[in-house]
Amino acid sequence: MKEKLINHTTEAFQAFFQSEPESIFLAPGRINIIGEHVDYSDGFVLPAAIDKYICFAVKKVDDSETCTFFAKDFNESFSFNIYQKQTPVSQTWVNYLLGVFNAVQEREKKIGGLQIAFSSTIPMGSGLSSSAALECGFAFILNHIFDLNLTKKELALIGQKSEHTFVGVKCGIMDQFASVFGKEHQVIMLDCNSLEHRYFEANIEGYSLVLFDSCVKHTHLTSGYNDRRKDVDNGKKVLWEKFPEIEKFRDFSFSMLDAVRAEIGETSYKRCLYLLKEIKRVEKAAKALSEGDVEYLGQLLIETHSGLSTEFEVSSDELDFMVKETLKENGVLGSRIMGGGFGGCSINLIKDENVDEVIKNISTKYKADFDIEMKVYRVKISDGINEYKRNEFVV
Repeated sequence: MKEKLINHTTEAFQAFFQSEPESIFLAPGRINIIGEHVDYSDGFVLPAAIDKYICFAVKKVDDSETCTFFAKDFNESFSFNIYQKQTPVSQTWVNYLLGVFNAVQEREKKIGGLQIAFSSTIPMGSGLSSSAALECGFAFILNHIFDLNLTKKELALIGQKSEHTFVGVKCGIMDQFASVFGKEHQVIMLDCNSLEHRYFEANIEGYSLVLFDSCVKHTHLTSGYNDRRKDVDNGKKVLWEKFPEIEKFRDFSFSMLDAVRAEIGETSYKRCLYLLKEIKRVEKAAKALSEGDVEYLGQLLIETHSGLSTEFEVSSDELDFMVKETLKENGVLGSRIMGGGFGGCSINLIKDENVDEVIKNISTKYKADFDIEMKVYRVKISDGINEYKRNEFVV
């Protein structure tokens, strides 16, 4: 699959630029094993890079003032002058790249001319972070080719800044961090505030992580997300008024939350209860993964879905149906909604020998109940962004 994408992208470069690329880079998408909505509440997340990529074919053009992109999947191109100040344009995909260039430019780094063709196997709009792969892939390329001496952490932050400033999405740092810092067979336990992180082995031998795409994204995603943040902020405000000695939200105890329950109201109580439980689940899941305790990991995924559905209330009829029916199948240890909610994918932990049967059964049931063709993504945990040479990665 990787070689097919590389060949496809190389041929696109050859056809568009009428020359050969000098370098190939691969930037992965990501999954989040567990830890939803905790990134803005002093919590941890547990992402990993996956074997779905944006492939970049690249050629440095000496004595040129121009950087040109060819987006094979859109059959669109865009050029800009590297010495001019960049501003957002009407083509959304271009803004992810211009935002990166602008952020590097602001650091007064010197960049030359480039020709870049790119193509992807990361399904767009599925919650696998194709945008972070695009941003951070380009940042990595600039850093590598022009010796900018930026750290991995700086590359992730540049990707995030691009999305904030040129795309207008106030995303967290998890997606960019996972794309840059990913390691094969390992998950990252990341503190989204301090950016401190630890790697844990993903010991799930005999089991697979499979994503079921509901192909639904409800329109109240943004408003629902903002409402949840208000609910949480209401709870936090009262908690800190009553317990000012506590420094981080994750350090509040359940008994402290119970003490303010009447004051903050049932809705804020449920939201904060979910978050405190989810933060603890992330730490438990990292330990379960490293110890190969797949059954306990599966149970934690089930608990997270229940919390997202009933306490944080960001699930949907489609996802609740999908998870409920999946958990009835043989060989399934865990299933939950993945991402911000109101649609998107479920992430499922399934015994290898049962994967095909589960996919067939859930696809049939989902089609029968909702008249929607479910999409399926089988993923493996992979390395972060790398240059690709002679069938091996070179960091």
